Amino acid sequence: MTETRLRTWTHSIGYGIATVFIFTLALQNLQYGFYELFYLAAGMAALTLGGMAYTLMSRRRQLSAPGHLIILASLNSGLLAAMVTIGSTSITHWAMPLLLLNLLILPLRHALMLSLLLLIPMSIQLFIKQPAADAIIAISGLFIVLTVAALYIWQYDHMAQSAEDLAITDPVTGAHNARFLDETLQKEISRAIATGHSLSVINLTIDYADEASKLYGEPGMQALFYNMTQHLFGVIRAGDTLYTLNDSEFFLILPFTPEEGVRVIAERIRRTISESEWPVTGKATVSLGCTTRGSSDTRTDTLRKRAHQAMLEARKRGADTAWFSPGETLRT
Repeated sequence: MTETRLRTWTHSIGYGIATVFIFTLALQNLQYGFYELFYLAAGMAALTLGGMAYTLMSRRRQLSAPGHLIILASLNSGLLAAMVTIGSTSITHWAMPLLLLNLLILPLRHALMLSLLLLIPMSIQLFIKQPAADAIIAISGLFIVLTVAALYIWQYDHMAQSAEDLAITDPVTGAHNARFLDETLQKEISRAIATGHSLSVINLTIDYADEASKLYGEPGMQALFYNMTQHLFGVIRAGDTLYTLNDSEFFLILPFTPEEGVRVIAERIRRTISESEWPVTGKATVSLGCTTRGSSDTRTDTLRKRAHQAMLEARKRGADTAWFSPGETLRT
């Protein structure tokens, strides 16, 4: 299930439960003849029902739907205004579903700010209208609900971010893995098309990796791969991204980099790696294939295939070699 679909379901269910809860309050107040509270609860139930309808209508853009903040701000301000104008503190417990709804639907920071904007004036009103002991008990309960729910949401967001980082990052080297490559490369291609800026890529592989693996074993190759990754992080520029394709192959995306720029970067990588002394293996070299996006390059597989072919050509010409494969010239 995608994040957009998950949010659509959770938002709809949250609004639905809130609607049932608040409408039940409306019926209870109607039964006992509290007509002002009945109209208040009916209006809030209509807003939560509208929130459910808005969620379903904007299901394809759930991650950036601004209407949720407007709906929830109206609910919170309506309850606060009613508490001041009606002068009844008995509706304090109505704030609990609103606090949970804020945290369920809005980003955590926005939800906390909106909830505090509700709780702080409500707390002042309670201290004015009720004995201090009763006010403290009511306020403490609301803040406990807010704190526990906020900590749960924060933990969920933290775990989700950690899971995402693990999914797109190589656990050994810390570089992005192949799963994330095509997504980022397609975004960079789209940006290059929109802005007219150049885009280059480099595919590089460790020379004689199979022979080195037999000679030094898997731990030795992992150490070399890790140290070479850290070296590449130090060589590339801010804005460039590094990916590991397997235990001996890397891929670099270089935005805003023309042909002459990628040639310079490839040569710098080749030279600094060959001149370095590596743990376990001592000397090591790489073969690099690089290319720049042409006017017909609109898909990731085109650039990746051409960079890979350039890397194979570099290996044919001998270890410790960089080879550039030109694409179709960009039309300006």
